Amino acid sequence: MADMVPMTVEARPGVGKGAARAARRAGYVPGVIYGAGKEPTTIQILGSQLLKTLKKGGFYTTMFELDVNGEKHTVIPKAMQKNLLNGLPTHVDFLRLAKGATVTIEVPVEFINEKACPGLEQGGTLNVVRHAVEVEVLATAMPDTFTIDLSGFELGDSINASAITLPEGAAFTITDRDFTVATIATPAGMGGASEDEDADGEGETAEAGEEAAAEGEGESND
Repeated sequence: MADMVPMTVEARPGVGKGAARAARRAGYVPGVIYGAGKEPTTIQILGSQLLKTLKKGGFYTTMFELDVNGEKHTVIPKAMQKNLLNGLPTHVDFLRLAKGATVTIEVPVEFINEKACPGLEQGGTLNVVRHAVEVEVLATAMPDTFTIDLSGFELGDSINASAITLPEGAAFTITDRDFTVATIATPAGMGGASEDEDADGEGETAEAGEEAAAEGEGESND
């Protein structure tokens, strides 16, 4: 995880739609800090400052120290509203973190060592089922990304959550199975599983349904 990022923001005078519109007209993005059993704090962030921060990436997995008129708040971003026409942020919510707090976040997944993957070298395709996975983790140990090493995976292999190394104390929010993150799909014409079949059983369910339908047709013809 990257170090905590300091950011200076301003207390927003007034609440409600009128105050929020006034902030936007002045070039600010209105926001709120909530959580940790404390009263919400309304803030406003200079729009250019927020856009610069967003361009760095990893916004939702970054812990910020917001300085609001000298009072510091340890937070993570939780939600952002955007203008439907231009995509610019219009409001941002931050969750205040208590000491030892855990958070539920989505962490992007990246893949390395494609050239060391036999399945890809034989013409297979990396079929990404989940571009991000959701985990519960200590706020102080939030990863920016999860990296999966493709070395050794063959055609038709499934790459499951167990291929991801979690930070100490972290856990996937999906707990009932070793869910699929990606597959090495077999090229058309070579046989094997299709790209549309993942290890969560969707392909098997479709086959079972087709078999049942065929049996039903045979019975009706009798």
